[in-house]
Amino acid sequence: MSVNGPIGVFDSGYGGLTVLKEIREKLPEYDFLYLGDNARAPYGSRSFDVIYEYTWQAVQALFDRGCSLVILACNTASAKALRNIQQIKLPELHPGKRVLGVIRPSTEELDKHTHTKHVGVLATEGTIRSNSYQIELAKFAPDLVVNQHACPMWVPLVENNQFDTPGGIYFIQNDLIQLLEKDPKIDTILLACTHYPILQEQLRRLLPDHIELLAQGKIVAESLADYLFRHPELADKCTKNGSVRYLTTESAKDFSEKASLLMNTEIQAEHLTLH
Repeated sequence: MSVNGPIGVFDSGYGGLTVLKEIREKLPEYDFLYLGDNARAPYGSRSFDVIYEYTWQAVQALFDRGCSLVILACNTASAKALRNIQQIKLPELHPGKRVLGVIRPSTEELDKHTHTKHVGVLATEGTIRSNSYQIELAKFAPDLVVNQHACPMWVPLVENNQFDTPGGIYFIQNDLIQLLEKDPKIDTILLACTHYPILQEQLRRLLPDHIELLAQGKIVAESLADYLFRHPELADKCTKNGSVRYLTTESAKDFSEKASLLMNTEIQAEHLTLH
């Protein structure tokens, strides 16, 4: 007999909270279980094998807690682990469960916004090295000119609440300059890391007015709503009491304090050890 439970949302740290916020606004009736692997973050510079191992441990932990559907609200995990999980692990071990990522819905949206057909992708080193966005965009929008840039300082700036300091602004501005120097025709930039929307206020101040910023939260929320509509058999396995719980692999107290500050709302987390 199948067990019903919440929708799982996984991220390496705090960034996935920006996606969860938008999903909850779009689908307020559903229950959600968020898991941040903060003790092992950031994922951006880790190897393919390590990210795959960590991500699969997290997915199994969410499955064990009743989730039939898990969203990888982490671009690095989506880039380096999703395909193997979908093609190898799920058919063999969990044929009735599903894991979705953030890359495909984001690539499908990019082409709708750009007028010049020149776009920028800002992400972690791991996501950039995987070339996942260029591969996906070659399928859905082969006419786009894609310029990528890794921003290794941005996640630490967010997670240590240093993004609005003079030093933080310096690193953010320097990365934007490097991206725009590659291609002055860029008119749309995708924030291809779920931490980055927390920097939107700073980014907007630093970017020319004609450049559109795309954050992934709303994109993923719309895509998930459509997916559940098209797969009612899976939607029926997701409980609907409007609740949310937070799990973290680091100190629950530290996570609760940082997450509450970043998201400007009260968050209480529980500790979980992944293995």
